Amino acid sequence: MESFDFIEMKFPAKPEYVGVIRLSISGIANRMGFTYEDIEDLKISISEAVTNVVNHAYNEKDNGVVTIGFGVYEERLEVMVADHGGSFNLSEVKAKIGPYDSNESVENLREGGFGLFLINTLMDKVEINNNSGVIVLMTKYLEKIGVELNDDHVSTGQ
Repeated sequence: MESFDFIEMKFPAKPEYVGVIRLSISGIANRMGFTYEDIEDLKISISEAVTNVVNHAYNEKDNGVVTIGFGVYEERLEVMVADHGGSFNLSEVKAKIGPYDSNESVENLREGGFGLFLINTLMDKVEINNNSGVIVLMTKYLEKIGVELNDDHVSTGQ
């Protein structure tokens, strides 16, 4: 099995914590070496997913929790946002989740179409499970920029 670090955090499903979650993903992505643009894409995507939880997952009288999981791999970051507040077993979640199909009704996801469109556009892969609550798994691959250590030639395009 592929080696990775897993970070899990739980926050009250309240708007004032969205900024804290954005800072968390920014720090993790920066440590991994993501570009500024990719970090901004990650921040927008997680904001959309978390805001969906805050706005739609719980009744106002509920003390809802949003659970965020980060799978930190060598070449990618997997971000999970769950609105049922439970802990993640990464292997189980990934076994039960499927890719977002743009032909599916977004009403089943309790999210407006634009937020899901943004997430799908900004991330490399988006998977959703809505069996008990909604779990959104977003993947962003780390692109290595620059010249490889042993590369000693330049293509001139001719």
